[in-house]
Amino acid sequence: LKLIGSVSAEATSLTKAMAMRAVSQALLRSSARIAFRPQLAPRPWAGQLRGFSAGASKVAKVIEGELSHEKEQYTQAKEVQEFLKNSPFKLVESDGDVNMALERTVGEKTVRVEFQLSNPFMADMEEGGDEAAPDESTELSIAVENKDGSGMTFFCSTQTGEDHRYVIGNVRSYTSAEERDSDTAYNGPDFEDLDDKVQEALDEYLGELGMSSEVCDFVDAMAADKEQREYVRWLGLTKKFLES
Repeated sequence: LKLIGSVSAEATSLTKAMAMRAVSQALLRSSARIAFRPQLAPRPWAGQLRGFSAGASKVAKVIEGELSHEKEQYTQAKEVQEFLKNSPFKLVESDGDVNMALERTVGEKTVRVEFQLSNPFMADMEEGGDEAAPDESTELSIAVENKDGSGMTFFCSTQTGEDHRYVIGNVRSYTSAEERDSDTAYNGPDFEDLDDKVQEALDEYLGELGMSSEVCDFVDAMAADKEQREYVRWLGLTKKFLES
């Protein structure tokens, strides 16, 4: 009996020792997880967002002042209004697009004068009185086409003066719209290299299509007018976005 009691006591002591060892190991593992748990970095986004909102609001207020000023100063040139009222050409344009066109029909053919808004940097040079600044001019093309897509395109630019308000650079001839729009299509010789009689005949043909000093006056005025209107539109869109 003493032997059995001794064995039982030893077993009990062993069980307690194993239990204590298990508890100690569990505590060590828990402490290790706590010790090596990664520390989260502070989040700076809230402050940055507040700064961004304040910056956007400041820009929006500045733009609002510029927008009001430009709207008060804007008046459309009389050349634009008079031309559109009396000309057989119809103006084709859309908000946000720098391209514009005048269209009309002459007999069975369609005539299209294409041009873009003016460069504001060139306008600033001219207003500043820079002697090296070039004369006011607008690049344009005059295309005359048949219904099958064949036609001719005169590449021109306006020039200052009273007698002849445009100069011709090249004249492209084509058999289809695909050839007309091809980047590798032949643009024709330099207009000045043509025989004088050919130059005169082509110039007279342009006049029959409706090209005139009045058209050039309108193109120059409309190019500047369009640039101003697109600038005002840009101010409004930018202000609206910053306030959203």
